[in-house]
Amino acid sequence: MTQHATSPALDQARAAYDAFRARGLKLNMQRGQPSDADFDLSNGLLTALGEDDVKMDGLDLRNYPGGVTGLPSARALFAGYLDLKAENLIVWNNSSLELQGLVLTFALLHGLRGSEGGWIHERPKMIVTVPGYDRHFQLLETLGFEMLAVNMQPDGPDVDAIERLAAGDPSVKGVLFVPTYSNPGGESISPEKARRLMGVRAAAPDFTVFADDAYRAHHLSDTERDEPVNLVTLARDAGHPDRAFVFASTSKITFASAGLGFVGTSEDNVKWLSKYLNAQSIGPNKVEQARHVRFLEGYPGGLEGLMQAHARLIAPRFRAVDEVLRAELGTEGEYATWRVPRGGYFISLDTAEPVAARVVELADAAGVSLTPAGATYPGGKDPTGRNLRLAPTRPPLEEVRVAMQGLAACIRLATEERRAADEGS
Repeated sequence: MTQHATSPALDQARAAYDAFRARGLKLNMQRGQPSDADFDLSNGLLTALGEDDVKMDGLDLRNYPGGVTGLPSARALFAGYLDLKAENLIVWNNSSLELQGLVLTFALLHGLRGSEGGWIHERPKMIVTVPGYDRHFQLLETLGFEMLAVNMQPDGPDVDAIERLAAGDPSVKGVLFVPTYSNPGGESISPEKARRLMGVRAAAPDFTVFADDAYRAHHLSDTERDEPVNLVTLARDAGHPDRAFVFASTSKITFASAGLGFVGTSEDNVKWLSKYLNAQSIGPNKVEQARHVRFLEGYPGGLEGLMQAHARLIAPRFRAVDEVLRAELGTEGEYATWRVPRGGYFISLDTAEPVAARVVELADAAGVSLTPAGATYPGGKDPTGRNLRLAPTRPPLEEVRVAMQGLAACIRLATEERRAADEGS
């Protein structure tokens, strides 16, 4: 912006921002974490096992029971969560991201079923959806994958783009995305798109769909919810029985620090993964698995009852984001557009002008910590310059409202700065 660029709208926006900044607040809307009240729902997990509870499924929890696939009761419980059979599941430790890293690392070293060798020899590429999850991008970058971005659409990934990328290049080894209430937009893949994805034509015979189903049961309403798809079954029906790995965890169901990660896939893939897990571990933490089984089976309404309790805490925060932004920015897209999802942990917002980085800078100076601009794209580089990820789940409800008032002030100021500069140039 030139030094003398100004307008009545800019003057008003600057005055509103200065007034908010003068309040000297310190609010954090950066990471998608449960609130303390959400954690309190699972405090019974701490005492779910007593001193005499040393056995489950006829196995001594204090020893090395059950091998690397998990306790039978835990496999049955979380297989039901993914709508699979226990034989299709491995229950591991905290977290699902660790399991994703292990599977991808083993694929790099040894290849998956149907591979001619380890992917590391092929300069592998992985398709990702944008806006997307920054930890996926970090994991893939760390492991040496080249990332190919496709857009996330209202009904899931752009499958046409995925097929174009996969069909002509055998080094394109798969796609990694969030199928239910995606991070950050909250979109869910439709059954039609899921069937197309599992049957997609690919040059690589071992093309694989890695689905991070982290928010599968994180609905915000009992009546309006997206129904998750069963990618493992769809892969089998499409004639590619080993194509799908579906990851999930209890990190946002019970305790983030003591959750259980698990993966659902074909029985042959379970054997493949077990071989390599067994080489590096006697097995996962079976005491933690037993505690989760005992706690979740004893919770009123089971796991579904616990998720309904979470929704009662989280849904008002999402409503507050929408209500404040509507009041402060309007609904016509003059300053920003956003979508309130039916579930998940985030809201994706796009500014009307490419000013996301400036918004984050202004917010930080005003005491509102936001996810860095660009985090929802590989390499932290948003080609649109517009996307922001909002994480309203952890702060108290009133803090969410105040933070959104501050965010709106930042968006208005950054937008009017840009428009005044463009007019003065």
